Amino acid sequence: MNSGYHNSYFLIFISLITLSCNTAKRQPKKPPNILIAIADDATYKHFGAYGTDWVKTPNFDKVAEQGILFMNAYTPNAKCAPSRSCIITGRNSWQLEAAANHWGYFPKKFKTYPEVLKEHGYFTGYTGKGWAPGKPGTVNGHPRRLLGQPYEKIKTKPPTSGISSTDYAANFKAFLDDKPNDEPFCFWYGGHEPHRGYEWKSGINKDGKKLSQIGNKDIPDFFPKNDTVRTDLLDYAYEIEYFDKHLGRMLKDLKERGELHNTLVLVMSDNGMPFPRIKGQEYEYSNHLPLAIMWPDGIKNPGRKVTDFVSYIDYAPTFLELAGVDPKKSGMKPITGKSLTDIFYSNKSGRVDSSRDHVVIGKERHDVGRPHDWGYPIRGIITDNYIYLHNFKTNRWPAGDPVTGYLNCDGSPTKTWILNHRTDPELHNYWQLSFGKRVADELYDIGKDPGCMINLAAQQENKAYQNIEARLHQKLFDQLKDQKDPRMFGNGEVFDKYPYADTKHQHFYQKYMNGEIDKTDAGWVNPSDFEDHKLD
Repeated sequence: MNSGYHNSYFLIFISLITLSCNTAKRQPKKPPNILIAIADDATYKHFGAYGTDWVKTPNFDKVAEQGILFMNAYTPNAKCAPSRSCIITGRNSWQLEAAANHWGYFPKKFKTYPEVLKEHGYFTGYTGKGWAPGKPGTVNGHPRRLLGQPYEKIKTKPPTSGISSTDYAANFKAFLDDKPNDEPFCFWYGGHEPHRGYEWKSGINKDGKKLSQIGNKDIPDFFPKNDTVRTDLLDYAYEIEYFDKHLGRMLKDLKERGELHNTLVLVMSDNGMPFPRIKGQEYEYSNHLPLAIMWPDGIKNPGRKVTDFVSYIDYAPTFLELAGVDPKKSGMKPITGKSLTDIFYSNKSGRVDSSRDHVVIGKERHDVGRPHDWGYPIRGIITDNYIYLHNFKTNRWPAGDPVTGYLNCDGSPTKTWILNHRTDPELHNYWQLSFGKRVADELYDIGKDPGCMINLAAQQENKAYQNIEARLHQKLFDQLKDQKDPRMFGNGEVFDKYPYADTKHQHFYQKYMNGEIDKTDAGWVNPSDFEDHKLD
């Protein structure tokens, strides 16, 4: 036989052996435990491993050092409930019907990964903020437990009035004490921090932080560089650090029990920081979130920084794969996300999978405050260099109607300062950037302009930018069509028709304009946030 044939057969044989070995590596000998630690409203930049020195997160940093620090992790939808819906289903929010919205009714048809893992021998539970806010529905007359058994009984004295009294770490300990010895566990630590409100000057008074720690470079360009914002940022930092301390106690507990080595630990947040133009929007600081993952028994070459684009819909398929569950037999609706195990088992830093070169993002209704409980629909795509956004309803107010307090932006000292200077000609642009109406198409060079200040789509004379916009628009819309996004087929209004599950605030705009409720009924904003007349 020709020697070339011998060589060909030899190469095929070696390839099959290599594939067999790689496949064997991909199924752990023992299903790992799973611990998700999810902060409530924190942008990726504000964890120590990403280079910020005025927020101390030694436990997040330890997870990154002993695992992988992801440089491009994004939520598809930068608001609490929709982001969490994406995590637990592995689907983008426009694929989730009513669960695309904030404060919605979670559809019965969408099974969650904790429900599946429980059916396959995992002990499941959570503490703090789970899937929320919204109504999960019922099963056999009892509230549906999307994440497992709640552990909330153990309380502590919080250091400030803005921090939850739930002792997260102690409740995790109780969960572990209840766990049968032979069962793996899946636990969700949902910190309520750094969600607002904050105790004013808590960062300074409780932790000895100093205004001088916040340099001008640390303040986004769409905020004024003043001490009101600096103080607000230090209070935000203090609450992130509180979240991190409970994470440290949990890691210590796992180590003492001999469980840490086979526990997949993921530390993240649900959406960006609770400041104007960030939380509840779809810009770089809105959706770009922290992510560190460790798993001593499974992750190869720990200490890596990986630049692959990761979407929050990638977690559910990762967990199912590691648990040995076939997604097609799980009872879950088809998962859009892609398992991260190829990254875990690689030795590479930087870009591991060349196909992970973008993410798609978007939103529908978040908080109410517009006529008819309308949302502000956006779809977008993010690549290494650019973010492209398409705003479908440019006649609506992005952060909520001014006359009802811009309800899709939490009340804060920063928000109050910007609103108080709305009519100042020299400072008006801060208001315009955070609260003003927008054009249909936005394109930003996030490498040079992470604050998304200069809309390149508006530069009609620049053919290069116009070509980039057209290419990204086409790529985005093609992907949305493949995912059966109702907005692509003329049925986007369905998202506005799903009822807001918080019946007290349902139809807030109409109730407020008719005098049925007043400014104090919207507890997440300040009464001073309401404009006294309609704006154009």
